[in-house]
Amino acid sequence: MARLPGGIRPLYDGLQPLQPLVETGGLGGCLLRRDRIERCGGDDLRGQHAYQGAPLRRRRKRGDFANAIGRSRGGRTTRIHALTDEIGRPLALCLTPGQAHDLVGLGEVLRRVPTPQRLIADRAYDARKLREWLADRGCEVVVPPNPTRKNPYPWDKAAYRARNVIERMFCRLKDFPRVATRYDKRADTYLSTVLIAATVAWWLNCVRTLGAE
Repeated sequence: MARLPGGIRPLYDGLQPLQPLVETGGLGGCLLRRDRIERCGGDDLRGQHAYQGAPLRRRRKRGDFANAIGRSRGGRTTRIHALTDEIGRPLALCLTPGQAHDLVGLGEVLRRVPTPQRLIADRAYDARKLREWLADRGCEVVVPPNPTRKNPYPWDKAAYRARNVIERMFCRLKDFPRVATRYDKRADTYLSTVLIAATVAWWLNCVRTLGAE
């Protein structure tokens, strides 16, 4: 896949996404969202994953930041970034610290899948470089413009109503207590739990789709 625009940074930890359980040719509509998860546990993690004798600032970065644990108004939090297809099956997942901008995890999830025909997301993803990058690849961007824009971009309000699909997918993920609240110290351990929940969500979607037919 081509390089992402300069304003979008790649994810730092290289976590593996959920691989689709069936092979698909091209992607139709995709939905993008992120959700913040509170971490349950001790507040002082400064000594974790640190080299002996390393400065305190470096120890905190290697422990907290490298494990996608950030500080926000809700305390220690982690963000889950997800990309789904038009019926809510998760295609790619990644983690970032809770205070990270939404666009930080965007590059990682888009890198894992072919460029979709349409991308639906909320106004947090209203970035000019992102719009131009997707438009150059033939992807329709359905993102409400930021109200502070002097010249807002046009967007398809009817297509945007489908964004509730990814909201329901996150509700299914949060049915798992260990996803709704993070108890794991290591990011790869927590992501493994999220991927198991996402696999169940994928399977339930397939069963529901086959039952409807």
